[in-house]
Amino acid sequence: MKKTKLGEFEEMVLLAVILLKEEAYGVEIKKELEKRMDEQLSVGSIQSALKRMEEKGFLTSEFGEATQKRGGKRKRIYNATPYAHKVLGEIKQIRESFWTQITAEGLKTI
Repeated sequence: MKKTKLGEFEEMVLLAVILLKEEAYGVEIKKELEKRMDEQLSVGSIQSALKRMEEKGFLTSEFGEATQKRGGKRKRIYNATPYAHKVLGEIKQIRESFWTQITAEGLKTI
């Protein structure tokens, strides 16, 4: 299996992007992560992760339409690439193999 270069926080951001689909822009990604992680996050940390993942080829982005609600500003909407889906699949397999062995050996789960 190919070694992946995706940190834990990046993985969470990427999963949120996939879940949110056409609503995957900064504020909505932040809301989704805060709800699921039960902690406050800075916009900057999310924007940094999005930029890093775009540079690594995990994401693409494009501007949406300008809206009155945003004072004429356009949202940058993110999409996961096929490469991102492949890497997430690899990560999922690795995690599942650990949990399968932990359970098989009768170890207490966390």
